[in-house]
Amino acid sequence: MKAKLAIALGLTLVGSRCFAWDSFGHMAVAYVAYQNLSPHTKQRANQLLKLNPEYQTWLSWIPQNTSAGNRKMMIFMLAATWPDEIKGLPHHAPPINPVTGERYVADGSQNGDRPDGSPNPTDNTGFADNSMHKYWHFVDKPFAIDNSPLPKTPTPHAQERIALLRSTLASNASDELKSYDLAWLLHLVGDVHQPLHCTTRVSAHNLGGDNGGNKVMVGSSKLHTVWDDLIGKGSDKAILSKVIQVADNLPDADATLAADENEEHWVQESFQMAQTKVYVTPIGNGDGPFTLTTSYRNNAKQVAAERIALAGIRLAKLLDANLK
Repeated sequence: MKAKLAIALGLTLVGSRCFAWDSFGHMAVAYVAYQNLSPHTKQRANQLLKLNPEYQTWLSWIPQNTSAGNRKMMIFMLAATWPDEIKGLPHHAPPINPVTGERYVADGSQNGDRPDGSPNPTDNTGFADNSMHKYWHFVDKPFAIDNSPLPKTPTPHAQERIALLRSTLASNASDELKSYDLAWLLHLVGDVHQPLHCTTRVSAHNLGGDNGGNKVMVGSSKLHTVWDDLIGKGSDKAILSKVIQVADNLPDADATLAADENEEHWVQESFQMAQTKVYVTPIGNGDGPFTLTTSYRNNAKQVAAERIALAGIRLAKLLDANLK
């Protein structure tokens, strides 16, 4: 661990991109996974990630004096942020309406968060696909706090995408498609271990659900954002070193849980945790705003650390088993 930290503390991230938890947490998952991959899988993953259109950009964010081995590890970490990164890339953004000045919603309804309206919600065609596929990032499994009827869970969603993408890695598909699917898998495995990515709380007040806590306010922040930020965030150039420091100090993943390679079970775990760990006092019914207690924050941080560590081990097992 000391050797890893010594390497990490000497790193800086070159570039002007800002990273929040979405990047911090996903890079931590990828870092844990990379430490547990077989040498063959590391080599294959590094080969595929070179085909990503952002590969040269990622390289430019890493100091030139970084060793070859650490550079490959950091590329793997940065690739885990790509499905979020494309939301800000011009190639993936819908065109701007010249009358309203707003972007057309061409990648699904509700600002792209639903597949309705998307020309290709289930397509898996690789980098030529310029849709952001925001709806791939979560599974809106509903539960009700009253007797309100439960809405259907929109598809496609993260759970069925993981099943599809891992099958691509194990197939005879082209390396270009496998590269695309690999980056998505690095990200989505982390996503489904965040409890609020696997549920929506339904009530008479929110018959369509609260979108994974995005409608619930905690002070001036969304409940979803609070959970996103639990293990760390940052926008400075030392983000990679901070991620490595945090990831090196995560708790060991439960061995029994880590052996479970079924993505449906991962989603069900997060769904249950949302009800028993997230939507608990002081989070009440309705949209708030609520005020978090120190006890709630401490418990939430522990849950987040455990989930990220578990996601990293499971991701490594998935890639070792499927990346051919």
